[in-house]
Amino acid sequence: MSSAAEQMAANMSWKSFGKATELKQRIWFTLGLLIIYRIGTYIPVPGIDPVELRAFFESAAAGLGGVLNMFTGGALSRMGVFALGIMPYISASIIVQLMSAMVPAMEALKKEGESGRKKLNQYTRYGTVALATAQAYGLAVSMESGGLATDPGWFFRAACVITLVGGTMFLMWLGEQITNRGIGNGISLIIFVGIIAEIPAALAQFFETGRSGALSTPAILGVILMLIATLFFVVFMERSLRKIHIQYPRRQVGMKVYDGGSSHLPIKVNPAGVIPAIFASSLLLLPTTLTTFGGTEGNGPVLSWILANFGPGQPLYLVFFASMIIFFTYFYTLNVSFKTEDVADNLKNQNGFIPGIRPGARTAEYLEYVVRRILVLGAGYLALVCMMPEIVRTNLSITAYFGGTSILIIVSVGMDTVQQIQSHLLAHQYEGLLEKSQLRGRKGGSKKPRKGPARR
Repeated sequence: MSSAAEQMAANMSWKSFGKATELKQRIWFTLGLLIIYRIGTYIPVPGIDPVELRAFFESAAAGLGGVLNMFTGGALSRMGVFALGIMPYISASIIVQLMSAMVPAMEALKKEGESGRKKLNQYTRYGTVALATAQAYGLAVSMESGGLATDPGWFFRAACVITLVGGTMFLMWLGEQITNRGIGNGISLIIFVGIIAEIPAALAQFFETGRSGALSTPAILGVILMLIATLFFVVFMERSLRKIHIQYPRRQVGMKVYDGGSSHLPIKVNPAGVIPAIFASSLLLLPTTLTTFGGTEGNGPVLSWILANFGPGQPLYLVFFASMIIFFTYFYTLNVSFKTEDVADNLKNQNGFIPGIRPGARTAEYLEYVVRRILVLGAGYLALVCMMPEIVRTNLSITAYFGGTSILIIVSVGMDTVQQIQSHLLAHQYEGLLEKSQLRGRKGGSKKPRKGPARR
């Protein structure tokens, strides 16, 4: 038997969506900021030779340059003001979260509530500025050595650093505004929109390779079937749950005794969502971003070895990528998205318990045991989805937009955004029911009471 919330969710329609004024404002606000982001990807950095840049990316589209370009929404291939994308902010977030789990002082900040969270966010912003400055300077030097700058020199380097760092900080602000005042996670939506906007051009390029004979018809059909199968598999796994039975005891209110109820605690197979794949990609692309434009001539032996062994499809690239995905799946789930101690405390405060498990510390231990076992499947699923299409894509030299990471981001972020829209619609329906009940109560209370017989 479905619950009242499930029945209300099933009855949602465009009519109820049209009445949700706040939800429509949030959606329009989100769309407006995303349009601003897309416009910024077409504003070029001063001093770049567009002909040389276009020629470079035509040769690097199937390699590391294509992967970098995917995460920046095409801004890197046009060398727009958002060419660094949001990756420095993600890298800074990784560093701050790792330090907050290992450094006692920063771990204490996490427990201070809202004030501690604001301080950690401030540290993340400082880290973003530092990382973006280092990457922008390295990118400027690399473009000079690669012959992509029209007037190389310190003026070009300063203009490039100021423009790229300002673009990254503006993107970080856009993401925070979308998260607070819009719909969905702002950082994930920026990456999502960048991938979606470039898919039509990637499809045109893919079919053009088939028409020119570079790819055979069976290979094209095989890639399409692989993408469809990966899409369905990701949707299935993202909706998979493990339900833990929760029991509530009887309670007495005044003279009435209410029977104890029961519910379920849902645990997703992949509680971390798309975050581990984004984190792993960010760490993997961080050392190679600085050497992408310079070619192999100006690089030292260490950088040349990194480019040769950590390119897409290389064994070390795949091993490092899979290891980072598994690590961040466990780390992000147990420290951010599903903290077992907090869940156990909430159940204890609500007088709920798992049958056969004592509330408190034993419940937290049991939940951690269950989550760790589920994450074996969840981490393996994420690594498989990101690895298999990546191997096929690299062997066939097709665009990075057909990789497993891009499919995972599109499906996960899309499903998360739809769920938030449904939650807002559900809350709007509840508010409508409360308003109707209050109006009925006022109407009933406005009636004049009947007068009894007059006393003589």
